[in-house]
Amino acid sequence: MNRRDFSETLAAMAGLGLAGCARKTALSARVPSLPVYDAVPTLIPIRAHEDRIFRITVCLRPFRAQGPRLDVERVGEKLVVHNYGHGGSGWSLSWGSSAIAARKALESAGGNRDVGVIGCGALGLTSALLLQRAGARVTIYAKERPPEVRSSRATGSWTPDSRVALTASAAPGFGALWEEMARSSFAMYQSYLGMPGNPIEWTDRYSLSDPAPAAAQPERRDSEPIGFARYQDRIADITPRSIELPPGTHPFPTKYARRNSSMTFNVAAYSHLLMSDFLIAGGKIEPTEFHSPTELSGLPQKVLVNATGYGARSLWKDESITPVRGQIAWLIPQPDVNYGLNFGNLNILARRDGIVVQSSEQGEASGWKDENETSDRGEANRAVQALAAFYDRMTGSGAGARK
Repeated sequence: MNRRDFSETLAAMAGLGLAGCARKTALSARVPSLPVYDAVPTLIPIRAHEDRIFRITVCLRPFRAQGPRLDVERVGEKLVVHNYGHGGSGWSLSWGSSAIAARKALESAGGNRDVGVIGCGALGLTSALLLQRAGARVTIYAKERPPEVRSSRATGSWTPDSRVALTASAAPGFGALWEEMARSSFAMYQSYLGMPGNPIEWTDRYSLSDPAPAAAQPERRDSEPIGFARYQDRIADITPRSIELPPGTHPFPTKYARRNSSMTFNVAAYSHLLMSDFLIAGGKIEPTEFHSPTELSGLPQKVLVNATGYGARSLWKDESITPVRGQIAWLIPQPDVNYGLNFGNLNILARRDGIVVQSSEQGEASGWKDENETSDRGEANRAVQALAAFYDRMTGSGAGARK
């Protein structure tokens, strides 16, 4: 579908409603350079208005140069299994990482099946569920639970090697450990497909650029100065490859366009499902705030899983954790919009629980060592304005940002 087709589709939407879009699809014999099974469907534009921002969230990702912490530590009479420090890969690696933590916790407990979990985010919930499935009685101790936890502010993409370690600092053999966690998590996520509320689903993402992709392709991410480790090649067999979309086969105004498919986590529905499963299986959640590891002595369990995420930096005085700030402007969801865009500094992901709008000038290096959790409305407005300008460019309207 070319730009004229896209403009005509917008007009049809305005005059006839969404039913009018059925006349304009990318399934056209006029585009012989793209196989029919790869045709780009009609893409409904996102309503990029500043007054449609219904919330702005900031998340501090807990990055550790060595990779996630998964060792066992004795604190007084307690054995603590750590499970934190996943950077931007917390949801993506949660099941695999928690499987390792749960196994270590049960080995440490011996015949005692009473285990505590500290934290109720992505790693805490998956640790608790896996312990339950192995026959343990589990209590979660946490100051916050979804939607207040930092995990609820995540982008919601399958990004298993996002800020997970530094190439120069990762421990020997970490690549193999990462692969184990990624494959285990990937397999578990497939069991959540098609469930009510779509907690997990596959969606298409479009990477767009005017410069040649070798210089601007977002997924390359190899020109950033920090030196994040890259392991995606290790799971290439379960990762759909991106394909180039030749000019005339898509509605975008950029010179280059690529499409791939990736898993999306609709975190609101997914977190609710995990919480419900844990409670239905007899789990307990105790509202508790810890200020020092010595306070764990008051808990009845002898073995604990520490899944406190960025909170471990303060609780455990762990200076190996580097904060990486990320802000999201959330636009009201649109049921007929289910794709993602990467263009310039913009990262867009349409989820069922809101449309993620992010702007970052330095890619994954953005927010490095920034521990400010205060939201910036100006940053959010500028990101939405940039998205509006992008759609204006697609239609040639030149209307600029709307308010």
